[in-house]
Amino acid sequence: MEELQKTKQEIRDDIERLQSTWVEKEVAEQTGKIGKRLYEFANFQESNIILLYIDHKCEVSTEAIIRKALDFDKIVVLPVFDAETQGLTLMKINNPKKDLKPGPRNILEPDASRCKKVPIESIEIAIIPGVAFDEKGGRIGSGEGYYDRLIPKLSITTRKVALAYENQMVQQVPIESHDKHVDIIITEKRIIYKI
Repeated sequence: MEELQKTKQEIRDDIERLQSTWVEKEVAEQTGKIGKRLYEFANFQESNIILLYIDHKCEVSTEAIIRKALDFDKIVVLPVFDAETQGLTLMKINNPKKDLKPGPRNILEPDASRCKKVPIESIEIAIIPGVAFDEKGGRIGSGEGYYDRLIPKLSITTRKVALAYENQMVQQVPIESHDKHVDIIITEKRIIYKI
């Protein structure tokens, strides 16, 4: 188990090093292509209530995606992290500029005084963050396990979709018993359905 944790951290470090060399213009272009694929994706188009995330470090940027989802009249739900319980509360936002504030992980989160809770069973499509993925839906997250605990609580009919840059795709993600997979991965070049 300790060896798997070490391997996961090495993958995180490799991707962070690689992304540190990217040119900002290229990142914006690739992010735009990923967003376009997402907007054309039938599950996204058909869903009204969408769980998104605020990106951190090596994750695909979601700022424009959140704005676009709101423009499409989607109900946008974001997580509020609780470091004490290691759980998440899901909250609806209406205006990212007014409804978000820095959370305990130094990531913007919904302001509980302005936003309403959303029951997990109402999520129709969940956009799951990650640092690295494989074609079987394996993912490496930040290492805190928030989404590994969230995914099993989602309805079986909720599509679990990851957004990834093509260079975040690895041959095989080291999987531990608590690690959860995504159903679909959208990159700037393709849509990968879990094999």
